[in-house]
Amino acid sequence: MLGHQMMQFLGYTLLVWSLGTAVAWADNKEFPGRDIYTDVSVISLEDLKQRLNDVMVVDVRSEYEFETLRIKGAKNVPLSGKNFVDDMAKMRVETDKDIIVYCNGKTCMKSYKAARRCNTAKIPNVYAYDAGILDWAKAYPDEAILLGKVMKDPKKLISKESFQKHLLDPDVFGEKVATSDAIVLDVRDRFQRDALGIFPGRERRAYLDETKKLDRYIDKAMREKRPLLIYDASGHQVRWFQYYLENKGVRDYYFMKGGTSAYFKGITGDFLGKPAQ
Repeated sequence: MLGHQMMQFLGYTLLVWSLGTAVAWADNKEFPGRDIYTDVSVISLEDLKQRLNDVMVVDVRSEYEFETLRIKGAKNVPLSGKNFVDDMAKMRVETDKDIIVYCNGKTCMKSYKAARRCNTAKIPNVYAYDAGILDWAKAYPDEAILLGKVMKDPKKLISKESFQKHLLDPDVFGEKVATSDAIVLDVRDRFQRDALGIFPGRERRAYLDETKKLDRYIDKAMREKRPLLIYDASGHQVRWFQYYLENKGVRDYYFMKGGTSAYFKGITGDFLGKPAQ
């Protein structure tokens, strides 16, 4: 009898362990950064909402991304800033609240990197909210700021499908540059710029925070009914720029899929005589 009970207990224990392992595996598959940054403590979407008034929320993305869409009440301390650690240390002195850092979404690593840098610098009680701003805005639109206003309606978020409709593969993008009267914009960050653009003589350069300059090109394109062809470094920044274009009423625009990273990868593949992956 004892042996039978023991077998039942072991079987139950194995079942619980298996289910727990399966849940953890599924969770980490959804949040791939958790397996990489195992030293970083995370907070869930629901827990952050419950504790929102009792924590300090910090957006570690670029200023442009922050101004486009952010958690209501969040502060902006870009991870790319040279004074990131010092700024976070000052914040730690100013408040005894837990500090929650976040970035774009579940596959964005900036929140983990920010929390790890704080851990390394001995800045305590810093946690990563790793579901990101997009999940937050979908779940709690009244607690999200879109282009300076409370979003309220999650339908204002641009869907992945809508974004993809405006993407062109690098070779198609290049062909359109060569065969159309489009206005071509290089919107890469200052530190991402090469000595020359990839379409010499055809493109214009404008940083995403140069609103007046961008508006001149946008207004010209709309007035002259010319398409806008826009590229960045990796295809991520343009997704946030899409909100600005849509808000301005622009409809005829396209982005280079994968940015200059994909463009140069394609050239390398051609040069080596093999298809780019």
